[in-house]
Amino acid sequence: MLDLKLIVENPLKIQKALEKKEYVFDYQPLLKLANERKELLVKVENSKAEQNRLSSLVPQIKKENGDVQLIFKEVKRLASESANDVLRLKEVEEEINTILSDLPNIPDEDVLPGGKENNKVVYEFGSLPHFSFPIKDHVELSKNLKLVDYERAAKISGSGTWIYTDKGALLEWALINYFISEHLKDGYKFILPPHLLNYESGYVAGQFPKFADAVFMLENTSPKKFLLPTSETALVNFHRGEILNEDDLPLKYFAYTPCYRSEAGSYRSEERGMIRGYQFNKVEIFQYTDENSSNEGLDELVEKAKRLVEQLGLHFRISKLAAADCSHAMAKTYDVEVYIPSMETYKEVSSASNARDYQARRGLIRYRDKETKKIKLCHTLNASGLATSRLIPAILEQFQQADGSVIVPKVLRPFLGNLEVLK
Repeated sequence: MLDLKLIVENPLKIQKALEKKEYVFDYQPLLKLANERKELLVKVENSKAEQNRLSSLVPQIKKENGDVQLIFKEVKRLASESANDVLRLKEVEEEINTILSDLPNIPDEDVLPGGKENNKVVYEFGSLPHFSFPIKDHVELSKNLKLVDYERAAKISGSGTWIYTDKGALLEWALINYFISEHLKDGYKFILPPHLLNYESGYVAGQFPKFADAVFMLENTSPKKFLLPTSETALVNFHRGEILNEDDLPLKYFAYTPCYRSEAGSYRSEERGMIRGYQFNKVEIFQYTDENSSNEGLDELVEKAKRLVEQLGLHFRISKLAAADCSHAMAKTYDVEVYIPSMETYKEVSSASNARDYQARRGLIRYRDKETKKIKLCHTLNASGLATSRLIPAILEQFQQADGSVIVPKVLRPFLGNLEVLK
């Protein structure tokens, strides 16, 4: 959530910044409400102060055997007159909160305006794979090698799902174990969060209210809950409502969960197999930092995701996203994208993002400045570290051989009983 004070003081600047995200922001209604709120606060506070002043006279009047009924009557009158202002103040604050909840985060100044057309490739690893034989796509390879069963998944679940079988399940688990071992080496703390989250968790993450249709909401729960779309949604709420010590920052976590996304209508014909599904596995890395350290935190998350894919030996690139391609809650994002030969395109396997204080303001996630002792908002950062459902297609397709076998990346072999080739 954006700071109301920042908008009131710099409405044109905020409007222009949000235009970079292709978001049209008419700030006039918000300024009008903010002004009304200010006036109501003065009236309500003045009324309370007068009521308190009159009430403080009661002991002395009683001591002097005076009549306190006039005081009580006046206090009651003031309270009655102020009741409407208190009610209106609550309504105004709810209207302000509704507007603020809908606003996206402000993109950083160095983020280009516009959408995907303005994304900029900032790093590339390896070269495009070339083959001396007709290549197979990951769907055919995974079927031939009996790694994935799409038909039985459709039978027991429906479209947009798959079942890892035998060595396919072991390959998936090897990736997860590889990621976990690397994050533990870097000093990140392992978290296994619940998969059912409450509405407030979605709100703090920036998922709600605007993107509620992208999750699986469970109608028979009270209060209403949803299946987590990414463990970021859980991790950002881990310290919700807390005041942390600055000396403890940055706090660094990672979590493994399946991810559940409805994404109705987002499927394209070329996104077959595991490229896009309703459920997929992901290891997520997350940081809470102070207000001055989130740039370094983002660099670290990008470097971690980059190193993981490099060690797999896959050809990939890193793109700095333009403002409108960054998600609603993020100020800056870098996508790590692996190459899928059969599609002749790149697919994102990690988005490393800095939310600045946007999520922390929603969740009242704060820290105490050790020098000034002031309470400040944390900055939150996240990255996939990594998503597996596009890595396996990339591994199968980039490392396929003429005989239909697939070479196993060296870093995964210790988790697969030193298996070198999938046959």
